[in-house]
Amino acid sequence: MSPAPPPGLDPEQLRGFLDRVRPGLVAGPLTGRLIEGGRSNLTYTVTDGTGSWVVRRPPLGHVLATAHDMRREHRVISALHPTAVPVPEPLALCEDESVLGAPFYVMEHVAGTPYRTAEQLAPLGPERVRAAVLGLVDTLVELHAVDPESVGLADFGRPEGFLDRQLRRWGKQLDASRSRELAGIEELHAGLGRALPHSPAPTVVHGDYRLDNVLLDGGDRVAAVLDWEMSTLGDPLTDLGLLVMYSTPLDLPGSPISTTATAAGHPDAAELVERYAARSGRDTSAIAWYTAFAWFKLAVILEGIHYRYTLGQTVGAGFDRIGELVPVFTEHGLHTLRAPHTSHLLTEG
Repeated sequence: MSPAPPPGLDPEQLRGFLDRVRPGLVAGPLTGRLIEGGRSNLTYTVTDGTGSWVVRRPPLGHVLATAHDMRREHRVISALHPTAVPVPEPLALCEDESVLGAPFYVMEHVAGTPYRTAEQLAPLGPERVRAAVLGLVDTLVELHAVDPESVGLADFGRPEGFLDRQLRRWGKQLDASRSRELAGIEELHAGLGRALPHSPAPTVVHGDYRLDNVLLDGGDRVAAVLDWEMSTLGDPLTDLGLLVMYSTPLDLPGSPISTTATAAGHPDAAELVERYAARSGRDTSAIAWYTAFAWFKLAVILEGIHYRYTLGQTVGAGFDRIGELVPVFTEHGLHTLRAPHTSHLLTEG
């Protein structure tokens, strides 16, 4: 007897849809399982026993359509697939909610491993860890080298005023989830507003670019960049700032926020920035601002999670410690904003 399908996936309905739009793709009954680890949209692997594919759909229950736009995700990977950016091949988009209860899309299954912690990364050894993280930077350079107009993404976002709009958006998000005094966070928000840099020419930005949102192949090469739900047209250095932030050791034993930065061989922030600058030709002298903004954004996200935890609206373990991380992220942001040199992003604090 086949196991029950995971919530949100009806294999028979999916098979009928694929037989209509991609006849011959599927050779037999489908089974599926939910891929754990996703923070927002749901991701499943499905197989007919011979081939396998991946399905992406919004979370179950009521969701904001703009936050879980399957057409948008499908559009960006369709545009990028012919380029040097490694993304799975998109196979079908379904906007008929009668099939799975929500819009979804199907893409090829790419073999590879996501690395979420230093402990998972460590068995690769220092040389391969170093190569993998530098390859992550090189892939980001490839993404930012794509001309949006040439791949049909000229209208994919509103790059004018991008940084100011982002800062205001996350400030409003903070106000919406504020339930306690948070020392320094207003100072950080205001400081970012006073020092807003001049953005370079806009590019496609991923919006959540880090090691655990890519798959590494059996070696140390990026096989696919995943989770494009936050992608848009905007300032490319926001992607780099976020990558630098996630490459900073937190020195918080038992933290529910994972980082790979303490794995032996992991390049430090200065080297990541220097490699990006050398390969992209962009001026990265304002990277401290972008990294401080990343710390602020994550502090706001964590405070929102903490707020939901205090209301009893979270499910699972580890949420009780999220709140204590917010001051840590805020302090990192304040320190980084004041740091006069890129090399100080990791070595002080």
